[in-house]
Amino acid sequence: MEADVLVIGAGTAGAAVARACAKKGLRTLCLERGTLDRAGARWINGAPGWAFDEAGLARPAPPELRGDGGLFHLVAGWGPTRVSIADSEVLEVDMRLLVARLQTDARRFGADLVGERPVHSVEELPDEVRVQTDAGILRVRTVVDATGLGGLDLLGGPPNPRTLLCTAAQQVHALGDVQAAQAWLRDQDAQDGDVLCFTGVAGGYSIVNVRVHEHSPDGPEVSLLTGSIPALGHRAGQPLLDDFVASHSWVGERRFGGARAIPVAGPHAVLGRGRIAGIGDVVGQVFAAHGSGIGAQLVAAELLASTLADGRSPFEYSVDWHRTYGGRFAASAIFAAFSRELSEPELTELMDSGVLGPTLVASNLAQRPSLPPLRELPAMARGAWRSRDAIRRFLPIVRRMIRVQTHHQAYPRDPARVPQWEEQQREWMFQD
Repeated sequence: MEADVLVIGAGTAGAAVARACAKKGLRTLCLERGTLDRAGARWINGAPGWAFDEAGLARPAPPELRGDGGLFHLVAGWGPTRVSIADSEVLEVDMRLLVARLQTDARRFGADLVGERPVHSVEELPDEVRVQTDAGILRVRTVVDATGLGGLDLLGGPPNPRTLLCTAAQQVHALGDVQAAQAWLRDQDAQDGDVLCFTGVAGGYSIVNVRVHEHSPDGPEVSLLTGSIPALGHRAGQPLLDDFVASHSWVGERRFGGARAIPVAGPHAVLGRGRIAGIGDVVGQVFAAHGSGIGAQLVAAELLASTLADGRSPFEYSVDWHRTYGGRFAASAIFAAFSRELSEPELTELMDSGVLGPTLVASNLAQRPSLPPLRELPAMARGAWRSRDAIRRFLPIVRRMIRVQTHHQAYPRDPARVPQWEEQQREWMFQD
C-alpha cells in the first residue's frame, strides 16, 4: 500500500487536505496534473478569518494578506444607495501565496507532492483503491478528489447547469494615476482601502468589486473582482472587468489575476462514499450567496483529515460536514437564487428600508448568517411596512432557508436513506 490517502489536485483544497492529513500522521501522497507552482487560483480571493482558525491554520499576514481594514460598501447598482459595514471578517488573500504555504506545510508534515502527474483512472476495490498514472498503478486506502469544477468527479455528482455557473474574473492593476484614483474615491464617498461592491450592475447576481490600495507592498494598486451568470443573458465577468478598466483611465497595467467558473447550486448531497471523498468545487462546497469556496475548503480539509485519522469512513465525513456546515451553504444557494431575480430598484428598496441591513450583510460576508440584534428590529419592521412588496417576496425565501438548515441537521447516518433525504432537499432548494 503506497499511501493511506491519495489527494488528486494540489490547489487550495487539495493542498489543504494533504497538509491536514500529513499533520495527523497519515501517509499522504498528492498528485497534480500540472506543475505544482501553478496549481490552484492565481488571484486574490476573500476568505473569512474564522475558517483559518477552525482549520488550525495561521491567518494570513502580508504579503499573503493583500488588504486589511477599511469599510465594505455594498452598493445598489452604481449607487449611491449602499450598506456600509466595518470589520467584515473577510480577508483578501493572495491565493498564489496561500497555495504555496499549504504545499510547503504539507511537505513539512511528511506529505509527498508530485507535479505533472495526471491520473487516468481510479478503480475502487473492497480493500484498496487502484489509481492509474503515467508512472504506473498506485494502491492506496482512500482517494480524495480535489480536482475542481470540470475535474474527475469521482463521486458522480449532479450536473452543473449553466444557469447555476457564475463566471468570475479578478485582476490586480497598478494605479496609473494616484490622484485621479483618489478623486474617484471621493466621488464614491469612500476612502483608500475600502471595498466598493457594485451589485446588480449586469442583472441579478452580478458585481463589480473595487478596492484601491495606495499603500500596497507592491506599490499603489487597485484590485478588481467581477462576476455574473452569462446563461441568464448577462455580460460575463471578464468583459465586466475589461469595461471598468477601459472606462477608468487611472487604472494602470495589469499585475496578475485570472478567471474561472464557480458552481452556485449548493453542496452535493454525497461528499464521500466507500473509499472516495470529494472536497471543494467538485462537490459544490461554495457559499453561493457571493460565490466563495476558500473558507469551506480549508474547514472541510481539516474535518476530512480528522475523520480519516480516526479510522472513520469518507461517508462519515459527509455526515459530519452536512450536519455542521451544509445547512448554511444550502441556505446561501437559496438566497443566491432570490438575488438573481432582484432588479436594481428592488435592491435599492431593500437597502433603503433597512431590511437588507448591516448585520445581514456582514454575517453573510463572513459565511455565518445570523439574525439581527434586537436593537435593529424596530427599524427593520418600519422598513418592512414601507417595502411590503419586497417583503412578500423575501419572507418565503427566509422560511425555505430556515427549513433547509434544519433538514441538514438531520442528514442521515444510514447511506441507504440519503436518496430520500436528497429528494426532499432538492424540493426545498429549487421550488418555485
